[in-house]
Amino acid sequence: MREEGPLALRMRPRSLEEFVGQPDLLGEEKPLRRLITVDRIPSMIFFGPPGTGKTTLALLIASTTRAAFIQLNAVTAGVKDIREVVEKARERWSLQNRRTILFIDEIHRFNKAQQDALLAAVEQGTVIFIGATTENPFFYLTGPLLSRTRLFVFELLSSGDILQLLQRALADEERGLGKLELEAEPEALQLLAERANGDARTALNALELAVFIAERSGGKIKITAETAAEALRSRAYSYDRAGDDHYDMASALIKSIRGSDPDAAIYWIARMLKGGEDPLFIARRLVISAAEDIGNADPHALVLAVAASQAVQLIGLPEGRIPLAQAAAYLAAAPKSNAAYLAIEEAMKTVEERSSYPVPPHLRGTGYRGAARLGHGKGYLYPHDFPGHYVAQLYLPPELAGKRFYRPGVEGYERQIGERLEKLRRLREEALAKKARPGGAAAAAKKEISSEKREE
Repeated sequence: MREEGPLALRMRPRSLEEFVGQPDLLGEEKPLRRLITVDRIPSMIFFGPPGTGKTTLALLIASTTRAAFIQLNAVTAGVKDIREVVEKARERWSLQNRRTILFIDEIHRFNKAQQDALLAAVEQGTVIFIGATTENPFFYLTGPLLSRTRLFVFELLSSGDILQLLQRALADEERGLGKLELEAEPEALQLLAERANGDARTALNALELAVFIAERSGGKIKITAETAAEALRSRAYSYDRAGDDHYDMASALIKSIRGSDPDAAIYWIARMLKGGEDPLFIARRLVISAAEDIGNADPHALVLAVAASQAVQLIGLPEGRIPLAQAAAYLAAAPKSNAAYLAIEEAMKTVEERSSYPVPPHLRGTGYRGAARLGHGKGYLYPHDFPGHYVAQLYLPPELAGKRFYRPGVEGYERQIGERLEKLRRLREEALAKKARPGGAAAAAKKEISSEKREE
């Protein structure tokens, strides 16, 4: 094992027993662990955040397998390199009866042609392919390559996992920091473990930096919480505006609002802003949520969301984070209804699945010469000419008479909307069922409105 290089490199585990984290993949009796133990490695993809052990596990496989292990990096390798590996793998299998494992780090950087160059060799078993990627393979890898591999998802390490790695590095005299006269406060190690964002590499490299910048007294190095915080200050914040982070955190924001949790909604906004997300993208998500998840349960929600979007355009960042937080808190706390969303979805489905019915003559436009001769507008009843500004008449195509798309909920203001619409719909349905004349419908409407006023 190398004794030079960064601490994170030196402390890479030398066996599966030393590997920390990923219990769902490498716990006792888990399939991947059994496959490694019996040296029956299939072609597979390791997908997960940085510093979670993807490359480390591949190197552990290299140290335990009887197969030849070839490592390439997708940044520097091309089709020519792949073909050379495949040809040598054929020779190795033919002459030595020995398999070849080809490990390609950052496989998401391969284009379609480079991925296609692997297909035949993987399918025929000429090489056992292992690819590692921090990007969603369903976005970056071709369907044929994915179908020929098994996908293993690596999760962020827990703070307990990282704390174990830090303590191991402090104690290890061969590869770690054990030979140094070093004292690390428990609070310092806990801070490193919690702020490493589940990335072992970040934590170990920050520990090494903390050693360099720590105060020395009588030859002894003391790492305090302040020293640890300073070592972490320059760390890069992990957020991919074009990948999973962008979509996953936007989804988390919307679901937090839908679930009426303002604290979570504001947290996800903070994460996105910290990662450099476009604030207008966040504002657009808020506008969508106001209409989709709150709707008429609180009509002010959409107004506030649009106002927040305009405010962000007007003032920009960093102050723009304040109206975003205000809007998110209001939306999360507001009563919820997706009735408008469901209504337009059902209406769109009806339009798609049924005939394109013509507009009924009495609803057609009359704003041009000759419209009256075509019969447009004939029989239309102007609601404002009737008591209560309502008259029962058909507005849908006759083939859809009685069809309901909008079904108000019972939360917030939408309860009142639902009660009023139910009365008006009942009146309209009764009038149409009786095939009442327009005058009769108007009379019925007048009677209904008068009844409503008496009830009020």
